[in-house]
Amino acid sequence: MKPSCEVLGISARTYQRWQREAEVPSDGRSTAVRPKPAHALSEAEEQTVLALCNRPEYQDLPPAQIVAQEADAGRYWALESTLYRVLRKHKQAQPRGRGRKGPTPPLPTSHRADGPNQVWSWATTWLPGPVVGLFFYLTLIIDLYSRKIVGWEVETRESSELAVQVLEQALLKEQCFNQPLVLHSDNGSPFKGATLRARLTALKIEPSYSRPRVSNDNPFSESLFATCKAMPAYPANGFESLEAARVWVHRFVQWYNHEHRHSGIQYVTPVERHNGDDAAILAGRHQVYVEAKARNPRRWSREIRDWRPVGAVHLNPEKETQGSDLTRAA
Repeated sequence: MKPSCEVLGISARTYQRWQREAEVPSDGRSTAVRPKPAHALSEAEEQTVLALCNRPEYQDLPPAQIVAQEADAGRYWALESTLYRVLRKHKQAQPRGRGRKGPTPPLPTSHRADGPNQVWSWATTWLPGPVVGLFFYLTLIIDLYSRKIVGWEVETRESSELAVQVLEQALLKEQCFNQPLVLHSDNGSPFKGATLRARLTALKIEPSYSRPRVSNDNPFSESLFATCKAMPAYPANGFESLEAARVWVHRFVQWYNHEHRHSGIQYVTPVERHNGDDAAILAGRHQVYVEAKARNPRRWSREIRDWRPVGAVHLNPEKETQGSDLTRAA
């Protein structure tokens, strides 16, 4: 009964009262006549309080500040809660002054990947160098559908020209020059430079960018960097040289692509997912679980684990697409 009442938006006591009566009465809460308190503000007093809140020196202040300043001047008009109630009645209770809500930010860029080499994400992170204040710059390109690292490079600086080189190497390796491709990045200057944008236009690649000052619009790349820097072999004291950094990143990419079973793609490796081998692997796992349950069904109180392949992947999915069947984000 209690869950049913919660769905209907009534309390259990209300339902019990309806059961005691011969007919179910209509909800009288919205039409009930409520007497006006004897100490309520008159219409003239209410207008005086509203005018007080809208004075030039008070129009940017909340009621708590207003009543305090008026009390310092030896004047009392009404309680702080009364000022709030009057402002709500006249639709002026929203944040006032600099606390007023700013313009609505733009919606995030949303993309869908149904297969490999449809949507890529890339970003650059700092790698510590041999001394404090010296850094190397690691650029990684990840395929959203398979989570495979399709391109990477470590340099001593970052620029649009170097970003173009990393992108062209990835395109050459994946052989995807003549197909639609979306390339998503943050708003870093190397990814928005004129050199890179001109090259993207020539390659017919659609650029996509995160919203300004929004840190979670590029979640796949940020998650990849977190995995990279959480590795036990990651040098806490920095890399000795640029060559040492490149060797370490090369080993990480090989492990990530060929050995790491990614949780977002049902614990298959990115290369297996990229090559389309995940369906057969997951079907084998499903069969193993079916046979295990058949041998000893008493150990299974529920259905076996869902080993179906992950379907399409969304980058910053819209609200109506979140939770769709077999659709998972980062």
